[in-house]
Amino acid sequence: MSRESAFIEALRGIATQPAARGLNDDAAVLEFGGEALVLTHDAIALGTHFRADADPADLAWRLVATNLSDLAAKGAEPLGVLVGYQLGDDEARFAEGLAEALEHYDTPLLGGDTFAAAEGRVLGLTAIGRATHRPVPSRSGAKPGDTVWVTGKLGAALAAFEALDNPEATDADTLAYRRPVALIAEGRALAPHVTAMMDISDGLLLDASRLAKASDVTLSLASAAIPIALSVARRDEALRWGDDYQLLFTLTEGFGPPIAATRIGQTEPPGSANLLLDGRPARDPLGYEH
Repeated sequence: MSRESAFIEALRGIATQPAARGLNDDAAVLEFGGEALVLTHDAIALGTHFRADADPADLAWRLVATNLSDLAAKGAEPLGVLVGYQLGDDEARFAEGLAEALEHYDTPLLGGDTFAAAEGRVLGLTAIGRATHRPVPSRSGAKPGDTVWVTGKLGAALAAFEALDNPEATDADTLAYRRPVALIAEGRALAPHVTAMMDISDGLLLDASRLAKASDVTLSLASAAIPIALSVARRDEALRWGDDYQLLFTLTEGFGPPIAATRIGQTEPPGSANLLLDGRPARDPLGYEH
């Protein structure tokens, strides 16, 4: 178990409120006044999530998009965000990118916090949304016999990240990494139909194993069926790298999704491994863990 997983496991004993969903989900779901509020928080750190030469406007966009992607996995409508900003030399450019991202998603800035620190650089954002369908989708609803689906192609962010070091690359070549897209409309369309859903941030295989564990099933995936944005020779990397923010979801057998998506496998009763790739337990590492 990684240090990250061990720490989250320790926190589960504290997060006993039902809204926390046992810390097994993309976001908290708080029943309030006849509505369900969806809340999530993510942070990005220099050297782990972004490079020192990153455009501050792109960092603002990534903060917004990655958090709203968690809302998308709940079929939620964004209501606003709170930003935690560590002061540097780039406030104007960050604010410009933040305004662009919030305008794109029609989401208001509600507040947050600014601070200074002597070392490192960490930026955070909390997103608040309203559920558009009840029950609110979770990672834990998949049942044996369900089909497994994914939106879009995997590996696009990896290809874009590598293009950052290519002097001949254009902005379009690097866009998938610099400015990922939260699939808000797709999540809302899927919410009434899925048995389980989450976004893919840490790699398809790792996130699929998390969905399987939360649902107490085995996910059996067919590698050749999984759409990738890289060459076939790099399929293994595409399934593990992450940062694609596509939606992974399950449906009852016999039902198709209301949006464009690819069927990549099925769910089976729980066994010795919660994730099978081409009939065999997927080998570690499955994706990115801190």
